[in-house]
Amino acid sequence: RDPYPPRTLRADYPPWLQEVVLRCLEIEPVWRYPTASQLAFDLAHPDQVKLTTRSERIKRDSLGVAWRRRFNQGVMAPRAKSDVAAQIASSPILAVALDTVEGAPELNEALRVTTERILATLPSARLACVNVLKLNRIAIDRTLDEQGSNKHIDRLVALRHWATPLKLDESRLSAHVLEAVDPAAAILEFAEANQVDHVIIGARQGSFRRMLLGSVSAKVAAEAACTVTVVRPPRMAGEVREPDAGEEPG
Repeated sequence: RDPYPPRTLRADYPPWLQEVVLRCLEIEPVWRYPTASQLAFDLAHPDQVKLTTRSERIKRDSLGVAWRRRFNQGVMAPRAKSDVAAQIASSPILAVALDTVEGAPELNEALRVTTERILATLPSARLACVNVLKLNRIAIDRTLDEQGSNKHIDRLVALRHWATPLKLDESRLSAHVLEAVDPAAAILEFAEANQVDHVIIGARQGSFRRMLLGSVSAKVAAEAACTVTVVRPPRMAGEVREPDAGEEPG
């Protein structure tokens, strides 16, 4: 039998939490969370949990449904035992860091192509699209831009729009706008707190300021505890690229 929904016992039980609980208790293992890290991710970001009919359920299935389910399981061919290591390897948490305001379209497209290639080999991976709203160290920051739009919401919409061509199920996709003075530190903190397995980040064109202070991608690649892929847009014919700070020429 499927379990009693928490809302049966408490009418004020949060829908997002019932969604998580009932997914953990699904009768079919393939419908549950593939890894504990992905479960922890949802618990840490309740506003990102994709609500389904699980969240609205107020009673469990009838005995008739339960018996049909039991008989159907009996006629099914026995399943091969799952390889836990293989399941974990195919279900990582990926984070792609995007600049939705000043990022070059060519770079953002290259990030999407790279992300799509990686996801194609990981059927149960989860993708977190991350943008950092850089705060000033001294000046007062404003939540609205010059047109009066909310910067945070605009960037969330931009992240979702960027990810649309990937055609991911919403349960595998989330968007996050971080507010920080140091973008690299914010990305590193997000990766550590959410047990991210792989960070995908773009390398922007070199500048004198970045040569002195170091680029965001260089700092993330140097200090992250997980795998980091640094993506560059396709090089135009005859173009000569200067190495980022911390990168060896070649």
